Amino acid sequence: MKGLVRGVLPVVIVATMTVACQTVQTTGGGAVGVQRSQMMMVSAKEVEQASRQQYQQMLAEARQKNALNRDPAMVQRVRTIVARLTAQTGVFRADAPAWQWEVNVFSSNELNAWCMAGGKMAIYTGLIERLRLTDDEIAAVMGHEIAHALREHSREQVSKSMATGLGVSVAGALLGVGQVGQDLMSTVAKVTFELPNSREHEIEADRIGVELAARAGYDPRAAVSLWNKMSTQSAGAPPQWLSTHPSHASRQRDLAEYAARVMPLYQAARR
Repeated sequence: MKGLVRGVLPVVIVATMTVACQTVQTTGGGAVGVQRSQMMMVSAKEVEQASRQQYQQMLAEARQKNALNRDPAMVQRVRTIVARLTAQTGVFRADAPAWQWEVNVFSSNELNAWCMAGGKMAIYTGLIERLRLTDDEIAAVMGHEIAHALREHSREQVSKSMATGLGVSVAGALLGVGQVGQDLMSTVAKVTFELPNSREHEIEADRIGVELAARAGYDPRAAVSLWNKMSTQSAGAPPQWLSTHPSHASRQRDLAEYAARVMPLYQAARR
């Protein structure tokens, strides 16, 4: 899942990017066993800083349109669910519970939700109301989005773009060489906020998301019902804000399998 967040980042964040490639393990595997190593060519701090600034800009625009947190009961409902989910993030990485997590509700008919690097989140009223989401299904949505942030998928996409699409131009950007730096800034914005996640990223977020939900006391099987609701809204295909991979059938099977795997965690949390 990824929200269709557009726009150019308000600040140039490439001035201090590191060209050196490092292989990292952003999270522990958890009960679902996500343990893939990732190649990074930009620091988490830089991506998180850009995300925070973009988030504040989006909140300001929503306020101007009177489209931010208009229903106090809905906002409280979402924040209660998210607080329970983020309290479980230490299972995957020790630093995550101390992140400056934040979630807001945007008034829009879109089927949309997202979590930026560092934990800045939003869910749209269209997603909650049009799909008549239960608390368990909201937990499935937000657990999935939180998982993208824990795994630093945006940072990874930026790094891949630098490695495969920009090549030695990165060196020019580090020196602040005019248009090269501007081009790299636009690339960072695009891979972070617009491009769909890869199949690999979606599977990882699905699996970590169901574990977060289960540990927080939300039924992990709701991820399957959520996916079915998504598909019915788009004539059998997922909405544009979701990646087209994996396929509907394979995703259902994987979600059902991993939901079953973490059911003991859910049952323990409910006691």
